[in-house]
Parts: sequence; structure tokens; C-alpha cells
Amino acid sequence: MSKSGHRITKVGILGLGYVGIPLALRVCEAGLEVLGFDIDEARVDNLNAGRSPIKHFDDTSIADALNSGFAATTDFARSKECDALIICVPTPLGKTREPDLSFVTATMESIAPYFREGQLLSLESTTWPGTTREILAPFVERAGLHIGENFFLAYSPEREDPGNADFTTRTIPKVVGGMTENCLQAALKLYSHFIDTVVPVSSADTAEMVKLLENIHRSVNIGLVNELKIVAHEMGLDIFEVIAAAATKPFGFQAYYPGPGIGGHCIPIDPFYLTWKAREFGVHTRFIELAGEINAGMPQYVVTRLMEALNDKQKSLRGSRVLALGIAYKPDIDDMRESPSVFVMERLRELGADISYSDPNVPKFPKMREHSFDLSSVELTPDTLKSFDAVLLLTNHSDFDYEMILENAELIVDCRGKYRGITNNRVWRA
Repeated sequence: MSKSGHRITKVGILGLGYVGIPLALRVCEAGLEVLGFDIDEARVDNLNAGRSPIKHFDDTSIADALNSGFAATTDFARSKECDALIICVPTPLGKTREPDLSFVTATMESIAPYFREGQLLSLESTTWPGTTREILAPFVERAGLHIGENFFLAYSPEREDPGNADFTTRTIPKVVGGMTENCLQAALKLYSHFIDTVVPVSSADTAEMVKLLENIHRSVNIGLVNELKIVAHEMGLDIFEVIAAAATKPFGFQAYYPGPGIGGHCIPIDPFYLTWKAREFGVHTRFIELAGEINAGMPQYVVTRLMEALNDKQKSLRGSRVLALGIAYKPDIDDMRESPSVFVMERLRELGADISYSDPNVPKFPKMREHSFDLSSVELTPDTLKSFDAVLLLTNHSDFDYEMILENAELIVDCRGKYRGITNNRVWRA
């Protein structure tokens, strides 16, 4: 294969989750054949049967992809069929907030025996700067291949925003960094097939740092506004009114909004990949870590506010029936990853509350690696709402009937500012 002519007809997507599935659909839409890989047999079977495991992609979109050349498999030996391989597996944190690259390394171990000359491998999972060079490259070298000559290695951070209809996989600009110039050119050619704007950077390390900066920016600003929410409450001010007024400034200000914490796979996790790596260079990232601590402490703040609201009604949290409204991490999706609602629910359970939830996007509490509730979503009716001592608004889904909730709930603790301006002892801010 020519160093400058990387011909791509079949793309392998490794990891069929919230990043891999939309990427696979877009690549199919662009006319390339796609083979998706996952270790979850049930997920693979569902996809091959045309059933979508993600709410904001309907079954029709999966069926269209199947008709356009998409297939899913658990057989990683088939990776040798692919001209390009894109890794989209999770990169969580360990219990002591150290990076857990076990999904990445397990994927590499599964596909490395089948590497062949001319393939391009791109990692999209968020990680610390140096991962592509230090972790992935040795697998390629041990396979007897030469990076930048007969095998191409790159990093391109995912930028999915589940449920955001304003931006699609195609229209979100794609940052790409290669291990060598030839690797970069091969990766640019790949992504240009199905992404409107591709942004080259000087190295894979730089691309890895770009992703961390994007999410640290959000974590720090959300941490700031979460802390200001607590200060504003003590001063008798409405932080949502303050933000709305500040947002009228046409320059120098971007609105961020407080909540019960932060969720999703990126913002609660990614900053700690950099803080971990920075220690290798003798740097202590105090600012980033402080924001993380503030955000991680918000679920407990919500629980404290709920206790204060119940005390005002001369009720104890222990034994009270509490309904959590919204357990996905953001509005109008079914994504539960790192949802602060779950941390709130767990703390309430520990303190003896009788906890239930209602979420139109999550009919049954899913299996999660570190969280377990044997619960199904409660249907919201006037009688149901009246049966709870408190309703805790955690995620502001658009499907909720907020007027009906307000009319029938005995007590509402609002974490999202939906009931701004209501000043009675039935609505509390948190």
C-alpha cells in the first residue's frame, strides 16, 4: 500500500455504545461497510435484529444501517477484514480515581493478533496524553509492523452529545492527531469520508490533551456555578435568576447551570485522567481537583436540602417516601452513566428513606457496574404524587407535566430551577 494512498472500504467500530453506535450509523450513511464489535452478546444480537439499545436512535435507523452494510459481531478475529479500526470503549476511573484502561488494553489484546499491513487504527476513547504512543503503539510493534510505514496509528477524541439534536456525528468538527505524518494523513482521509470538518493537530498526544481540555473546561465552570448556587442560597438569592441576567452580556460570559452534580462518561471522569498523568511530571492540578470535589459533593448537598425541607414539615428523612424525578444524567435521554441522581438515591437509601423514581426514558433501573436498585419507573398521576412525602426533581425531562406535579406534590425539592419564582413552603431549591 502506498504511504499516501490509504484505501478504505470497510471500517471496524470496536465498542457499540453511546459513541460507537452513532459513529457506525454515520459511517454506513456515508457509504462505507461497517463491522461493529462488542463483547455483549445480547447487544450484538439486538443490533443484528434491528433493535436499537439507545433511546435517541430508533429501530428504523438500525434497520437502515443493516441494509447499508452494517453488521455486529463478538468475533474479534474478524477485525482483519477491516481497512480501518476505531476503538470506542469506556475508559472509567478506578475506586481511587486512577485511570482504568482495562477496556482499551483488552480490546488491543483481542485484535492485535489479527493486525495486517495497511490497516489504520484510531483510538477515540478519552484518556491521558501519551496513551496512543505508550499503550497502543507497543501492540503494533510487537506484531512486527512499522507505524507510519505499513500500519497507521492515530487518536481522534469522540465528541458525542447524546440527545442534542443541533449537532450530529457528521457536523461536529473532528480533531485528529497521528503518530507520524503518514498516520495523520491516513486518519484525515478516513474521517473525511464521513465528517464535514476534520481538524488536524501536530500529534496524537496533542489530540488527547484537546479532549481533556474540553471536558475540564466544563467541569471547572460547572463546579464554579454549583458553588455559587450554595452561596446564593445562603444570601437568599435565586442563582438561576442571576445566571439569566448575566447571560444578557453579549461578550465575556458563557452560561453554565447548577444541578445535583455532574454526569455522563466525560465530565465527572476525564479531568482526573489529567490530574493522574500530571503527577508524573511533578505537577499538582489543584484547580481541576477542587472543581471535581465540589461537583462530587453536590449529591450530598441535595440530600441535606431535602432533610431540611422534610424537617420543616416535621418529618424525618428515615421512613419518608421520596420520589426521584429523572435519573438519566441529562434531559430527554436514557443515558445513566455517572448520573448524579443515582448517587442521591443511594445516599437516601443509606439514610433510611423509601426511595422510588419516575423517568419516562428509563422504564426499569438498568444493570450498572457499581449501582443496584430493583426498581421500575413510577407512573406520574395526581394520586401517585400525593402518596409521597417529597418529590425530588433531579433531571428536568421535557416529558414531565410540571404543572400537574406542582399541583399535587406535597413537597418539591427542585435541583433544576424549573419552579423559579415560586415562593411557598412546598417548593424548595437545592
